[in-house]
Amino acid sequence: MPIPGYDPDDLDELLAERLEARDGGVSLTPRQWREYENGASLLDVLNDTDIERLLHEE
Repeated sequence: MPIPGYDPDDLDELLAERLEARDGGVSLTPRQWREYENGASLLDVLNDTDIERLLHEE
């Protein structure tokens, strides 16, 4: 999913950092983890709502 104003690689890195820092909320399902571990970006794996939640966290 392209997001205007963001470099896809930078955005994927930011999402990964925020996902790792979370104790709850947005998490990956086993299928999503497999896709991510096999090279898919978090932009491809997460849905729009989860991406927005992660981006708006401080």
